[in-house]
Amino acid sequence: MEPQFAIYPSLKGKSVYVTGGASGIGARIVRGFAEQGAKVGFVDFDEEGGLAMADETGAAFEYADLRDIGALQGAFARLRDRIGAAEVLVNNAARDDRHGWQDVTPDYWDERMQTNLRHMFFAIQAVAPDMIAAKAGSIINMGSNSWWEAVGGFPAYATAKSAVHGLTRTMARDLGAHMIRVNCVVPGWIMTERQLEKWATPEALEAHKQSQCMPQLIDPVYLARMVLFLASDDAAMCTASNYMVDAGSI
Repeated sequence: MEPQFAIYPSLKGKSVYVTGGASGIGARIVRGFAEQGAKVGFVDFDEEGGLAMADETGAAFEYADLRDIGALQGAFARLRDRIGAAEVLVNNAARDDRHGWQDVTPDYWDERMQTNLRHMFFAIQAVAPDMIAAKAGSIINMGSNSWWEAVGGFPAYATAKSAVHGLTRTMARDLGAHMIRVNCVVPGWIMTERQLEKWATPEALEAHKQSQCMPQLIDPVYLARMVLFLASDDAAMCTASNYMVDAGSI
């Protein structure tokens, strides 16, 4: 049976900023908000993919390498001019490149933090003043269940992703008085094109199915559906929490 998904009237016309929206989970999030009638803007360093996604969905695309905080701030300022002040922020951008602990240098460690964590805080910092003025907002950070599962092979990535949960809870406290909600969506192993191309061997997939309570592989659409819920008025009393989309793999 095909899934029957909800329409959220509260998302229609809402200004939504997404980081890393050109491919993978981020692209499905951009599509999901566009389908709800939201005004979507997204930032990515994949210019070709970003332009294609913008053509497909009508979303506003701004190029930026999020490791450069000035570039992030500039991209968000341009989105503000194009689609209005952010009412929803989805901090999605990340890269789970594999790396052995023996090979990590200080420079590589710092670059992984810039890629997977630092920009999330500065994205929040950039949109929060407008949300405070509006006395409303939803910020959704993308975490990972990899560190809960004690997955090896990417210590810098796992460390950065574990910190996302601390960032979520402290910012929920700081911004809650302004009616701004901050939550974390926690993916399991999601079958994006990147995962299927790089790491989803038949052996790895079979082993992972055994670790989940449900045997189905997880399509990115289910991450997007959780994000849409948390952005909507239906989630008005949800903040400072983790929302798992992992088929019960912890």
